[in-house]
Amino acid sequence: MEGGATKIKDLNPSSRRVNVLGKVLSVGEKKSITTKFGEEKTVTEVIIADETGKITLSLWGDQADKAKDGEVLFIDNGYVSLVRGHMRLNVGKYGALNSSTETLAEINESVDMSEKEHENQFRGYRRFGGNGEGGGSHSGGGNRRSGGFQRRDD
Repeated sequence: MEGGATKIKDLNPSSRRVNVLGKVLSVGEKKSITTKFGEEKTVTEVIIADETGKITLSLWGDQADKAKDGEVLFIDNGYVSLVRGHMRLNVGKYGALNSSTETLAEINESVDMSEKEHENQFRGYRRFGGNGEGGGSHSGGGNRRSGGFQRRDD
């Protein structure tokens, strides 16, 4: 197997630097979005699966041209993000997306890793000391808690 691939069922919202081998089940339509930085980009959602489950793969711009129905793809150095609480596998600028010569004889479509809703990892936390000073530079005391996160009990 290419590069010690991570099984799709083993992915979680904090998965980083993962290698995933998956067969393309469907390629969605290209959608134009405006990023939080105001840039116009296109994203295509592709469903890939292995013998353990399936996940939605977000492909940006020209990456989508590499995804064809039935093809096996190898995501090298991918990561998982949450989109409205649902997991998405991403290639990212430090990763690579390539066709694979490997075959995946058995595909498990009953376990959808993108179906379950996950809480945002910072939900339940409240930001404080967010004045941009970070570290209490004017106090001389170096308040370590400034700009950090504090757990809410509610």
